[in-house]
Amino acid sequence: MKRIKQNRLVSFIIIFIVYAIAITLDILIYNKLEFKFWINLLIADSISTIIVFVFSLIFNNSSVYDPYWSVAPIVVVIGYAFKFGLNTSTLLILIAILLWGTRLTLNWAYTFTNLNHEDWRYKMYKEKFPHIYPIINFFGIHYFPTIVVYLCMLPMAFAFNNNIEFSYLIIIGFIISLLAFILQLISDIEMHKFRKKKTHTLINVGLWKYSRHPNYLGEISMWWGIYFMMLAILPTYWFLFIGALVNNLMFLFISIPMAEKRQSAKDGFALYKKNTHMLLPIPKKRYEELN
Repeated sequence: MKRIKQNRLVSFIIIFIVYAIAITLDILIYNKLEFKFWINLLIADSISTIIVFVFSLIFNNSSVYDPYWSVAPIVVVIGYAFKFGLNTSTLLILIAILLWGTRLTLNWAYTFTNLNHEDWRYKMYKEKFPHIYPIINFFGIHYFPTIVVYLCMLPMAFAFNNNIEFSYLIIIGFIISLLAFILQLISDIEMHKFRKKKTHTLINVGLWKYSRHPNYLGEISMWWGIYFMMLAILPTYWFLFIGALVNNLMFLFISIPMAEKRQSAKDGFALYKKNTHMLLPIPKKRYEELN
């Protein structure tokens, strides 16, 4: 098992097989269920998460779940496109999610080394809370993100299932999602170039010179864009903002504080934090160069 996990190609193949199984069962279960579509989606999403979780236990690596965040929306939006067809509104939603999901999945693939690599946060939980880690592993690392991404997908699911025609207001949401995709793409490229150079412990170039988390801003903005696209054609479902809001809160109160706590141990972080905004990539009035 150890040698298998060390091989990058074999690790990729294993991840592919895991997700092929999860996706196949997801589709079969969704189509067999006879509840309302949003309940069917939740049940199928939950079962596919359990499948991925089981494989993460087999390989003793919770990062088996990492691609789920981007893969699940791609599968769902393509599935709905085949089931209901496309009009102008749903085509724009499809494009937005495919751009976002493809970029995020490719970014994961680029940084994926092998099945021995596990996200530092998961290792931290395992070391700090060994007795309750199995609970944290399933509910915190696997199922909670699934619920978040499920809630974020609901506006898209309602848009497809109601087959509403085009409204010019949908373009506002599409532009937000498109800008979010561009923001994340640029920040990813800048981060990868920076890591290759290894010239400084903290990145302070490009978007990262003004924002400590431009990639997270893109992730937050993406799902608000999808929500506004749905709202333009289905205003009676205004309450579906809950997905984008929960996603927003997750980054503000969990992901960003954890990342900043880790970064705070690096030289120059206090000055970097003083010079930059947490999210918005715009200059501060006063800026002190890092030494």
